[in-house]
Amino acid sequence: MSSDHGILSGRMVRLRPVAEDDLDLLAGWFGDPGFIDHWGDTPLTREQVAAKYIGRRRPEVESFIVLTGDAPIGYAQYWHAGEFEGGIDLILEPHGRGRGYGPDAADTLARHLLQQLHWTRVTADPVATNARAIRAWEKAGFRRVGQHGEALIMERQRQWTSTDHFGM
Repeated sequence: MSSDHGILSGRMVRLRPVAEDDLDLLAGWFGDPGFIDHWGDTPLTREQVAAKYIGRRRPEVESFIVLTGDAPIGYAQYWHAGEFEGGIDLILEPHGRGRGYGPDAADTLARHLLQQLHWTRVTADPVATNARAIRAWEKAGFRRVGQHGEALIMERQRQWTSTDHFGM
């Protein structure tokens, strides 16, 4: 996995940091009920998208465009819940689903957080009735650990190795 200029590379997808130039793309996606069918279910205005998804919440939330080739197919973000843990959110355009891009994007982002940023735990919280999303998270190495309201809580933990120094 490379990390040139903040770009994270998986097997099939790349994740690049969201830029101000992405506002029109994101406003279109988050204004489309078909795109956000399992992401809050409420279309957002351009102003809401600008406030929430165009880097204004850094460093608490880091946002990425998911690409296959040069084509944008989705949005991913990670957020901090502590110094060495937090969560991932991911959504793909309908035509990008069912092709393995979601699990690859989730795995790429989780590996970055666990290996490069040394997080100990990464969570995801798909809607418990979204079987496709749950399968994608499981393919990316996440396991079910509980439920909170309508959300299924899933996590992936860091695999410790003999080269880890445990704070020494």
